[in-house]
Amino acid sequence: MFGIGMPELIIILVIALIVIGPQKLPELARSLGKGLAEFRRATDDFKRNIEDEAKAAEEKERIEKEMAAKGEPAKVEAPGGEAAKVEAPGGEAAKVEAPHPEPASAEGEKTAGGGAGGDTSKS
Repeated sequence: MFGIGMPELIIILVIALIVIGPQKLPELARSLGKGLAEFRRATDDFKRNIEDEAKAAEEKERIEKEMAAKGEPAKVEAPGGEAAKVEAPGGEAAKVEAPHPEPASAEGEKTAGGGAGGDTSKS
């Protein structure tokens, strides 16, 4: 992997044992293992997201090429766009709205902060 053989690994472990001490070494190894596992999960998730986006872009491009080959207009927007419009072979159009997050309600902001309608009792 890094060109470290068994003798070099043993020397590194002996030095770590001397510097860190026998009580803290297992705890340090456990923390290091958890950190490496979390890093691996994060990189796998990142790689999966990149692959998914690449597949979506390829699919979008394939659909646009198919529609252009048939001589039909096609408009397909990436996720997060306002709308996607694809015209079917029969000339029928389907419009699909992209989901948008709901804004916070004004009432929720008033009551959450304990505004004007808050507790009126006096101590």
